[in-house]
Amino acid sequence: MSTSIEAFRGFYARRIAAMAGTPAVEDRLVRAFEAVPREQFLEKGPWNVFTGAGYIKTPTDDPAFLYQDVVVALSGEGPLNNGQPSLHAMCLGNVNPTPGETVLHIGAGSGYYTAILAMLVGPTGTVVAYEIQKSLAEWAAGNLAAYSNVTVRNRSGSTGPLPYADVVYVSAGATAPLGIWLDALHVGGRLMFPLTAADGVGAMLLLTRKSADRFAAAFVSPAMFIPCSGARDAATAQRLSEAFRRGGTEAVSSFYRTKPVDDSCWFAGDGWWLSTF
Repeated sequence: MSTSIEAFRGFYARRIAAMAGTPAVEDRLVRAFEAVPREQFLEKGPWNVFTGAGYIKTPTDDPAFLYQDVVVALSGEGPLNNGQPSLHAMCLGNVNPTPGETVLHIGAGSGYYTAILAMLVGPTGTVVAYEIQKSLAEWAAGNLAAYSNVTVRNRSGSTGPLPYADVVYVSAGATAPLGIWLDALHVGGRLMFPLTAADGVGAMLLLTRKSADRFAAAFVSPAMFIPCSGARDAATAQRLSEAFRRGGTEAVSSFYRTKPVDDSCWFAGDGWWLSTF
């Protein structure tokens, strides 16, 4: 008996949302992932799926192969990919974009996770997507044409100006939470981004603005991302490699920009630091 692609997508959505481990948001995640056809944001298959040993090609162009927890190359064999669904579901569940909110998506790629964000904020919300590569930005704009609450901008999201937002969601690895991202947040706003070291490995960091210069902080998940243009410093990347090797990310609870560094510091960058207190 044949199975419809809608059935594959529905099961995938329920599985991915359950894996996210954020029950309060699970139903909304299911609806968002179920509503967005992943194949519409990729080139025609067969597709190259990333594994630890490199890429392997799906046997056919049946989109059912896409409704698994797999990383898929946007073109050829990377390095640009449509990222791991369970990681993004976990991050989206923790940053929790809600109906009516404004989201900035930095590094939109072909727009798949931009579309998920658009579903989460709903028709009364807004998503502004930034993609620095012209060909990708044009592709994303075409893919997202049906989403009236999305605007795609072909420019870096690492330089200003940026509009005020409730959520800044970054899909490329940075060595610091850029001031421009933090300053875009309303009080109560959230920044989710990959804080990554010299080898691209790091962790997703959630910062929640409590006041002008006080942020709650929490590492959400290990992660590996391509570099974010304009958001990396080589020396900081090397020191982050050492910090991640030391461990202790689970103890991080606060982020500061103006408070002097004290003994609770897990890592200090240029003008910012993460605290375990």
